[in-house]
Amino acid sequence: MSSFCSVISQSSFSISFPHFPLLTFQSHSPSSLFLRKSVNLGCTRESPSIKIHSSLTDFSVDVAVEEKKLIKGETWSVHKFGGTCVGSSVRINNVADVIINDDSERKLVVVSAMSKVTDMMYDLIHKAQSHDKSYISALDAVAEKHSLTAHELFDGVDLATFLSNLHQDVTNLKAMLQAIDIAGHATESFTDLIVGHGELWSAQILSYVVKKKGTPCNWMDTREVLVVNPTRADQVDPDYLETEQRLNEWYSLNPSKVIIATGFIASTPQNIPTTLKRDGSDFSAAIMGALFKARQVTIWTDVDGVYSADPRKVSDAVILKTLSYQEAWEMSYFGANVLHPRTISPVIRYGIPIIIRNIFNTSVSGTKICHPSIIENEDRKILRNYVKGFTTIDNLALVNVEGTGMAGVPGTASTIFSAVKEVGANVIMISQASSEHSVCFAVPEKEVKAVSKALQSIFHSALYAGRLSQVAVIPNCSILAAVGQKMASTPGVSATLFNALAKANINILAIAQGCSEYNVTVVLKREDSIKALRAAHSRFYNSETTIAMGIIGPGLIGSTLLDQLRDQASTLKEESNIDLRVMGIMGSKLMLLDDSGIDLVKWREIREEKGEVADLEKFVQHVHGNHFIPNTVLVDCTADSVIASNYDDWLRKGIHVITPNKKANSGPLNEYLRLRALQRQSYTHYFYEATVGAGLPIIGTLRGLLETGDKILQIEGIFSGTLSYIFNNFKDGRLFSEVVAEAKEAGYTEPDPRDDLSGTDVARKVIILARESGLKLELSDIPIENLVPEQLRVSASAQEFMQKLPKFDQEFMQKQEDADNAGEVLRYVGVVDVINQKGSVELRRYKKDHPFAQLSGSDNIIAFTTRRYRYQPLIVRGPGAGAQVTAGGIFSDILRLASYLGAPS
Repeated sequence: MSSFCSVISQSSFSISFPHFPLLTFQSHSPSSLFLRKSVNLGCTRESPSIKIHSSLTDFSVDVAVEEKKLIKGETWSVHKFGGTCVGSSVRINNVADVIINDDSERKLVVVSAMSKVTDMMYDLIHKAQSHDKSYISALDAVAEKHSLTAHELFDGVDLATFLSNLHQDVTNLKAMLQAIDIAGHATESFTDLIVGHGELWSAQILSYVVKKKGTPCNWMDTREVLVVNPTRADQVDPDYLETEQRLNEWYSLNPSKVIIATGFIASTPQNIPTTLKRDGSDFSAAIMGALFKARQVTIWTDVDGVYSADPRKVSDAVILKTLSYQEAWEMSYFGANVLHPRTISPVIRYGIPIIIRNIFNTSVSGTKICHPSIIENEDRKILRNYVKGFTTIDNLALVNVEGTGMAGVPGTASTIFSAVKEVGANVIMISQASSEHSVCFAVPEKEVKAVSKALQSIFHSALYAGRLSQVAVIPNCSILAAVGQKMASTPGVSATLFNALAKANINILAIAQGCSEYNVTVVLKREDSIKALRAAHSRFYNSETTIAMGIIGPGLIGSTLLDQLRDQASTLKEESNIDLRVMGIMGSKLMLLDDSGIDLVKWREIREEKGEVADLEKFVQHVHGNHFIPNTVLVDCTADSVIASNYDDWLRKGIHVITPNKKANSGPLNEYLRLRALQRQSYTHYFYEATVGAGLPIIGTLRGLLETGDKILQIEGIFSGTLSYIFNNFKDGRLFSEVVAEAKEAGYTEPDPRDDLSGTDVARKVIILARESGLKLELSDIPIENLVPEQLRVSASAQEFMQKLPKFDQEFMQKQEDADNAGEVLRYVGVVDVINQKGSVELRRYKKDHPFAQLSGSDNIIAFTTRRYRYQPLIVRGPGAGAQVTAGGIFSDILRLASYLGAPS
């Protein structure tokens, strides 16, 4: 096909296609394209050539205007408003007010296209290339959007002028899209020319609004001024010398203290229309800031500033008051929604601060990006957080090239990355051990197949000969980056990061840290990405220990624990930096869930109002997975064996477990051993102090003896507060049934006293201590002396049992009298005989001067006979029953967990 050409005269230009009708594009000033020199829009053999010629007479210039010299420096401030800021007439009005209210002497405003318009313009081109005629109606919709906005904002001559220009632009665009439709292809220059119209229209609209509000201004089509050199498909480099010359010329003809400039668009040195690619408006603002040597560049957006982490993933993320250029650069590279790295480059040379602010919340000062020296002078407090921010990149794969033949062989890394370059893959991170045995690097997952194939091909001989052992691909990876300029001079930052990840049970696949130490990068499995982000952020920004809690069983003990947490939570946070948040409360029928923490003052009322049907799986998922807190603990305050059967699964998921429920530890031996093994093999903790002595430190004391090398010989104790109360009061001629009834009335017994008198509960405590001492016993191995008369064990109800119990008072009275005559007392005890590897639960007699005879009320007492305490046993004594002391024992385990997770002890 022969070439075609287009010539623009002072009033119009035409495009002639061989064998196709003549297309004429009208030119007007100032909104249509005008350039000072001949413009080539991309002539190739495959695509037609279009040449646009224009002279300075294409736009209106008052030759009588005296040339003005551009004064640069601190009097200028630069503002950039993104698409959401100018997305409607109301928002454009707000932007105009911000511009007018800024007290800077001179202002340059860079404006994006209205929200979604750039995407709509790209879609027009796509439709035209696909021969989809709906591009005509789609373009009309874009025009209608701008026409309606203009009607809402201004009127009179300004409105007529804008609408006329808009109409001419749309006419020309339709002709250009028709040409693309005919050719089935759009050159890059054609594409850039079309999509840049959104900025042209929004800049004109904003300039008319500012003038209507009484502030004189000029608008700038930055294609007249900004010259860039394309370097690759997604990047351009500004030509500052040529741009500065053109800027001076433009300003001499358009002097103003307020300039509204188009973002995103520019020209090449050959005057070909181009764009600054995605995020180009921010880049435009930074370039203009550098050219004007402005006091500052303010990027107005729809967020309050730069966050310490993605607030959609970490709800406790905080606004950073300051960032260094390097920190912002690093965070941008690793995926943070800060600024594109290239946006920062133009302002660094002159030390011009960039401010990120929210157009919808102007009361917030935002984030200042500047030199570190300014940060130290302005905000010393922020330096306590040596890691400023955390970012993640998902959908990556890790490639590992490994083999002994790599060590000491020059050029291996060069060969690897040359192959990667050939397939056009982007290397996100590289890690190599000093042994040179392996090189691993992360690439986008969509590119890893090509990378692997290229490496397999180029290293085919080395793999066959065994010099390389493998080219392995680990899919489904993510990167977590910790960024902070002060990290470089602060020991222990990496250790703290890795410790936080380890305690959240997260495995690290690879690590990289540059010598600048501005960031530490780790690769991990994608499913751990959000959890890792929350764990790391929590460690550096939240309390030293923030723990999400789920309380299962809000009965007497559970509700008492919740009340204790309510009374103590604020004190713990203020004095010990322990932040305990109850994210869920579940009973047998209802559960209450909250994303940020339940109000423990009103939890009962809220549960009645907002409670939902109890669902254990949903409850666990909510507490563990749907919030920003990395450390999770489930507190089982029930005596339910079904709940206890879930402990293994919870621990495997990295959920800590605390419970007074004896069912798991006294159940099948293999299940107990599995739980203990899980606890030892991971950073997940399983605490159950309250299973034996309520609030007494029985398990802790036993472990302390064993861990310091002592040998347990025997453990003997009164483990039931109920039975302690009964036998402490079964004296002086009182009837056994009378004392049991008294204990039941006082609330010491279970609703059915047979549950206490059977001795099963004591046996469970004995088996727990036996297993903790190293004995591998089942509950069935423990002989139990059942205090329930055999005839009453089948009684239909507790009431029937209590009615018939007096018939057996004489039997119990005889035992008591026999003991009393011998100068002894009756005590119901559990015994762990470690030497003979057995245990028992029975009614024993003790001399009246024995420690077990000195008890009162419902106290428990446990005696440890060990190699160190052989002749005088170690005694632990105190209240062993009651909701307050049991809940206190659970609370103590919670605080012990906090201590293990890093809270001050």
